Amino acid sequence: MEEELHVDTSASREEKYRTITPQIKTLISGETDLIANMANIGAALKEALGFFWVGFYVVKNNEFVLGPFQGPIACSRIQMGKGVSGAACESGKPLIVPNVDEFPGHIACSAHTKSEIVVPIFRNDTLFGVLDVDSDRINDFNEVDAKWLQEIAMLF
Repeated sequence: MEEELHVDTSASREEKYRTITPQIKTLISGETDLIANMANIGAALKEALGFFWVGFYVVKNNEFVLGPFQGPIACSRIQMGKGVSGAACESGKPLIVPNVDEFPGHIACSAHTKSEIVVPIFRNDTLFGVLDVDSDRINDFNEVDAKWLQEIAMLF
């Protein structure tokens, strides 16, 4: 696959996910390096959907450590069980936060983040990390995002 996404910018968000998901599968198929795959997945999501921040946190020594991301600088480490990432991992399901200022314990890595979705990533039934997506708009995420981002996170 050529390293270029093909996305109709006027399409609905769901249609964009429907279009880029097979492209992401093709992009990472055959690549065994997790960092390379996380980097390309983050870039594809940011490019196709225009999110403010897209990135991964990986579990290391019982904390979340920043992995590949697209967007402004971010928190390097987040304590396990803290913030939106911790809450998503406790439930084991994607967590949508419509307004981060109203989420108890939200960790503000950027003052520009207004809403967020975090998708836990499991490998062999063990928590590997999270896919974290931020928006600079309130209430920017819904169940469409949760469904597709979870599918993309399962590509690992």
